[in-house]
Amino acid sequence: MAKQSGSTQPFNIVIVGQQGRLMYEAVVFAASLRASSPDFAGRLFVAVPQPGPQWGNHDPSIRNDGVLDLLAELGAEILPFESRHFGARYPYGNKIECLTALPKGAPFVFFDTDTLVTGDLTAVPFDFSRPTASMRREGTWPKLELYGPGYGAIWKSLYDKFGLDYDSSLDLSQPDEYWKRYLYFNAGFFFYECPHVFGEKFLQYALAIQNEPTPETLLQEYDPWLDQVALPLVIHALGGGRDTLPDGLLDGSVTCHYRVLPLLYARESDLAVQVVEQVTSHNRIKKVLKGYEPMKRMIYQGRGDKVRAMFDRNDLPRREQAIRNRIKKEGFWMR
Repeated sequence: MAKQSGSTQPFNIVIVGQQGRLMYEAVVFAASLRASSPDFAGRLFVAVPQPGPQWGNHDPSIRNDGVLDLLAELGAEILPFESRHFGARYPYGNKIECLTALPKGAPFVFFDTDTLVTGDLTAVPFDFSRPTASMRREGTWPKLELYGPGYGAIWKSLYDKFGLDYDSSLDLSQPDEYWKRYLYFNAGFFFYECPHVFGEKFLQYALAIQNEPTPETLLQEYDPWLDQVALPLVIHALGGGRDTLPDGLLDGSVTCHYRVLPLLYARESDLAVQVVEQVTSHNRIKKVLKGYEPMKRMIYQGRGDKVRAMFDRNDLPRREQAIRNRIKKEGFWMR
């Protein structure tokens, strides 16, 4: 694999795809990667969970020939993996369990499938020995009980559980008992020098948090937050932290984690909208994506433009839920 300019070493990318919304998003991700980062010389894996006991009667594998053909044309490799612990009851566990199916010892970047590549990924100065994850997050976990432990006691109990140094994880520029003081990420992207090392620790921590909660976390909910509770502990254990990437690249000028199309049109940059509309305009791609109703309506039938006109990107509501609620009130919400 050729060394890529701007990065310390070549790397692979993995996203999760399965039957339904994620397989269509995988097409858009792959198309945006090829359009916006043509010099990327690594491998793009679409990790696909396989049928098994954790999925019950549901088959999560991609059964759409049009999607599979498009992914192959865009240079993506299907990576089957087995769901041994999560599956249908916690689909976010896919991002944990897929990692050990990747090539061992090869640096990787995981992206949520609802991500656009809008710039040159090969220019991002990844230090794969010092992992980090998305800082575009809200204080979604933990939820404090009236008479329960505070943020510090809850997080410290988890660091102590795994023998990690709690004090060095704190952002001392933030006030005590304010959620940003404690290491917390959105799991929309993360990276490391070996997917097996990262994946094994991610699985170990997630299962232990879920199955053997500390006294301080007994009342906390882990659905859908389990991956985001375990992730900062994994990153801290592997020598990473908040500031191992320059600001403004991932979740900025180079990638856009849009989550769902109505949110993309409501709040993301003009560049992100331009990229999604350009890469989905090719007839070969359009024919496949029109099979997914939200993309058909939002991108091709102009509903996205109507959502965009509802919001001032310079004066957005502070919380994502308020944006969602307004879109739903107007009858434009789709996912």
